[in-house]
Amino acid sequence: MSAGNNKAVVVKDLEKRFGSFIAVNRVSFEVSKGEIFGFLGPNGAGKSTTIRMLCGILMPSGGTGTVAGFDVRTEAEQIKAHIGYMSQKFSLYEDLTVEENIDFYSGIYRITPEKKKERKEWVIEMAGLKEHRQSRTAILSGGWKQRLALGCAILHEPPIIFLDEPTSGVDPISRRQFWNLIYELSGKGVTVFVTTHYMDEAEYCDRIGLIYRGELTAIGTPEVLKTELMQEDVLEIACDRPKDAMGEIEKLPGIREVALFGKGLHVVAVDGEAAIAAIRSILGEKGYQVEHIEKIVPSLEDVFVSLIEARDRAEKAQQEVQR
Repeated sequence: MSAGNNKAVVVKDLEKRFGSFIAVNRVSFEVSKGEIFGFLGPNGAGKSTTIRMLCGILMPSGGTGTVAGFDVRTEAEQIKAHIGYMSQKFSLYEDLTVEENIDFYSGIYRITPEKKKERKEWVIEMAGLKEHRQSRTAILSGGWKQRLALGCAILHEPPIIFLDEPTSGVDPISRRQFWNLIYELSGKGVTVFVTTHYMDEAEYCDRIGLIYRGELTAIGTPEVLKTELMQEDVLEIACDRPKDAMGEIEKLPGIREVALFGKGLHVVAVDGEAAIAAIRSILGEKGYQVEHIEKIVPSLEDVFVSLIEARDRAEKAQQEVQR
């Protein structure tokens, strides 16, 4: 199977079963060299299982794939030599110092002695750990640990890195700093494949695959997903007593969802114009002060929820037909 010259990852009908449970259900996608590709989905959707198959850790149950031109079924060891992998669980040794962890990973990746010192200094500089090189890793903050783990995963300068939920449990400032590092790597031509359940992080990716219950429900740039994939309209409403207003709006025909959003509401409606008229009418009738109601570009969260609900509705309808 040819990966093509500018493709870092090529996947066709990839599948993973555990007994009768289908964790990943025939997913197909491609990732270009130098791209930041995001895999977005709730916990248990199949993100980590997919990454482990691509990293040569898990054998697929079906389908084909290549990573850096190597076959995921038959060339797992070659794949491991050409990628960096940062797992969801913190992968460094807490009782070792910062330097000892870097030395350990240098040994695993068989970095030559002349290259080792230069790479060690690069990791320490990149992670901002100059003052902490002799500190035990256990005492570092979440953000520092995370940057050190990234540094150790890319010590051997791999062309592709896989980051599995790299920022879960880390404060917002550290998350932002971490993404700056990802941008730097991508700018140098490194391909970054990242899984996340944070919607705001997905916005930082060049392209996103939305995965739900092991299936790839959509794929595209954040812009395309928000402007082309959403069938319904999203309305933003600013009014007094938004919590009470939710109950009134939910009763209206053609309303798919109403959610509190900041101090106002986000409403997903089948027909935006008709919904605006109906909402103005009902809220006016019930004595609410309405500042504004307007159609807005949906957020990725709106798109994701809409796609999931459409899938669940289709599945429910199919089950009823089969009965």
